[in-house]
Amino acid sequence: MSNNLQGWLTLKRHSIPLAALLLGVIAALVAVVSPWPAALLIRGVFEKGAADTLSEMEPYAPASGVDANLDVAYGDAGSDTTLDVFSPAGGIEALPTVVWIHGGAWISGDKHDVAPYLRTIASRGYTTVALNYTISPETTYPTALSQLNDALAYLVENAEGFRIDPGRIVIAGDSAGAQLTSQLATLVSNPDYAELVGIEPALTGEQLRAVVLNCGIYDVSGIPNAPGIGGWGFRVALWSYIGDRDWSDHPGGVQMSTLDFVTADFPPTWISGGNGDPLTASQSRPLAAKLDGLGVSVTEVFYADDHKPSLPHEYQFHLDFVDARNALESTVKFLDDVTS
Repeated sequence: MSNNLQGWLTLKRHSIPLAALLLGVIAALVAVVSPWPAALLIRGVFEKGAADTLSEMEPYAPASGVDANLDVAYGDAGSDTTLDVFSPAGGIEALPTVVWIHGGAWISGDKHDVAPYLRTIASRGYTTVALNYTISPETTYPTALSQLNDALAYLVENAEGFRIDPGRIVIAGDSAGAQLTSQLATLVSNPDYAELVGIEPALTGEQLRAVVLNCGIYDVSGIPNAPGIGGWGFRVALWSYIGDRDWSDHPGGVQMSTLDFVTADFPPTWISGGNGDPLTASQSRPLAAKLDGLGVSVTEVFYADDHKPSLPHEYQFHLDFVDARNALESTVKFLDDVTS
């Protein structure tokens, strides 16, 4: 979640000190044999952007009236397999539940990054859950996807203790988290895809009411030829995530492109991207069009190319923007509609 990146990974001209740029050159050279140095450099940039965005969101989140159950273990990988649960204070009844997967190019991010946003949604009458998962290059595909599926199974099994209605679950995500969300939803809605990936979905189609997709990546087929530092950054992230320099020929590289696997059974979808985010034209709009053509109910929140202000990648978290606040209201209305 970084405004220090154009689109997804394009560095702003003056946003990083010269020393960091020199480190970037060194990392690019070392990345001939390993993705680690460059991936960790990109992670540092993302973490700075995430911290800034978190500070921007916090004033818009409720200061009280929301209960939190933090750092709950759903797996055995330490903090990587933990989750945070938020719900309106003082109640005991099961509520429709939004499970959010954070972004960060598969190589950065933490559930804490989306906490103010989820506290806000919880204050509207929902249980919300933020998930951690093991990022790369510390692990490779499909570890994160398997962990997230395990988290969903854990939430269903322990629904009563967390005020979760297991029959009214919405999965949501931002950026790389939206890509992972789309994979989880495709596992649920396309049995052939689940067999291909080798993961038995934790949710049924009846339980998964909808998905919310913000600024995601749904087709990685063009990335091997993507130009500039943005294309380089994508390739580093995917090499790191897939664990193979030739990731585009790896089964995981194929499976990530959910655009090729969605069916008419894909759940109702809320999807958005900013007009200043190159991923909107290349990723979000094509997926929305594909789903609409299949007859899936799609709620699109897009903007004209000349919309002012130009809305960057992850614009929905920048709540100083009126458009971001309107997108939040649109999201809540969508949630109300699909879980009623």
